[in-house]
Amino acid sequence: MRVTFLGHAGLFIETEGGSILCDPWFHPAFFASWVPFPDNSRLDGSGFTRPDYLYVSHSHDDHLDARFLRERVSKDAVVILPDFPTDDHRRALADLGFHEFVQTRNDEVLDLGGVRVLTNALVAPTDGAIGDSGLAVSDATATVFNQNDSKPIDFDAINAFGPYDAHFVQFSGAIWYPMAYRLPVEEKQAMGRRKRANQLARAARMVKEVDAAEFFPFAGPPCFLDEDLFHLNDLGGDDSNIFLDQHVALEHMRSEGVENGRLTVPGTILELGDARSKVTHPGPEGDVLRPFTDKERYLREYQARVLPAIEAEKATWPDHQVDLARELAEWWDPLLAVADHTCAGVNGRVLLQTEDEAIVVDFLDRRVVRSTGELCRFRFFVPRALVESCTLRREVDWVNSLFLSCRFEAERDGPYNEFVYNFFRSLSMPRTQYVERYYAEMGEPTELWEAGGYAIQRRCPHLKADLTRFGSVEDGILTCAMHGWRFELATGRCLTSDDRRLHCVSLDDPAVVAGS
Repeated sequence: MRVTFLGHAGLFIETEGGSILCDPWFHPAFFASWVPFPDNSRLDGSGFTRPDYLYVSHSHDDHLDARFLRERVSKDAVVILPDFPTDDHRRALADLGFHEFVQTRNDEVLDLGGVRVLTNALVAPTDGAIGDSGLAVSDATATVFNQNDSKPIDFDAINAFGPYDAHFVQFSGAIWYPMAYRLPVEEKQAMGRRKRANQLARAARMVKEVDAAEFFPFAGPPCFLDEDLFHLNDLGGDDSNIFLDQHVALEHMRSEGVENGRLTVPGTILELGDARSKVTHPGPEGDVLRPFTDKERYLREYQARVLPAIEAEKATWPDHQVDLARELAEWWDPLLAVADHTCAGVNGRVLLQTEDEAIVVDFLDRRVVRSTGELCRFRFFVPRALVESCTLRREVDWVNSLFLSCRFEAERDGPYNEFVYNFFRSLSMPRTQYVERYYAEMGEPTELWEAGGYAIQRRCPHLKADLTRFGSVEDGILTCAMHGWRFELATGRCLTSDDRRLHCVSLDDPAVVAGS
């Protein structure tokens, strides 16, 4: 088996049963905010644009590069579809011209003739664009797990598919938190340190769970070359920056005793077989390390090459082409009318403030109106052009367009509330209906485990991670390593968000003892 790294989460996997192109990303994404890092524009696409199979892990723009797929990739490629709960992903790829699909079933092995694959799909409303996925691939020579952005909550099927020769794992930030929040500098830095530490701890946990012979940090970070966003790049020396790069991640892993990580850049080739691996970089070691060791100068040179494309895209953004309040009311009022669980979960109002208009998404009265000074617990300050763009396109996932751009600011009264962002991920009737079914079917926890003197529900209330694997208890606080959510065992209260509770009962409770 031969794997060529294409940058970010892009892989070209050549097996005895055919080739698989995974998540190729080459153009600025999220309103021209994100750019692939390191620069992959010089790769010769002729070697990987006619694959036998195409796999796109999920619909975020740094994985589904619509322009590259439309213009460069052969439409004869058979698309390996993850087992997502809506057909948005399939329709997006069909709209680009792909016409042959093979539908996988979650955690079930599929034999494609000479190559076996398994997809592990996540389907919670908070998972990417209502779906994220990983891909395991095996032929007669090697087995690899392409985890990309996914955060599996069950490893039984994944581990049974192994053992693995290589594991490609995400480690860096793909979020706007805490950078976009209007907070005191010290508080924002403290949040960033916690977020960075959690990202590294989660990646290390994933590496240990998969237990491959070698792992390769990838699927991030992007770089930010628009001057307005350049400060988001991690240039070293700031331990609160969540966009740490591959080199930093590997150094951290080594400091934790995890020694089997390898660095890659666009064009790096990994050859697997006979229980051995060979890594070949596209240039001398100094050239390979330069994006990481001479980073600011490298990014400034990169910026000079890319800025014209960024400015050209910004010039296309709309300017007062729609009546925002009216358009959003016509679009969102019907969604709010059926969003019982979402409205109850938000239990408040959300303000969308542009330069010249204030719009309220009222989850109490279930309507969108122009603001008359209502109290709004959640507030977003967004350039009008971005709101207009999403509105004109009827963009069903504002998380995958507006929020990931980092071109906004936010405030909130009280803790994080995931129902707010789940609403903005689900701006179509099929998505809203799926989210409502998901919450309706969650029900009461039935599986319990014991830790810290308590019987605790096995699945994390956030994203159903297996707490027997990812939970740790210290001083009466349970922490889920998947996303760093914390719960007070004595009360079940979530210390991270106000919309979740953990079912836990003291083992000293006579009712528990009697039922044991």
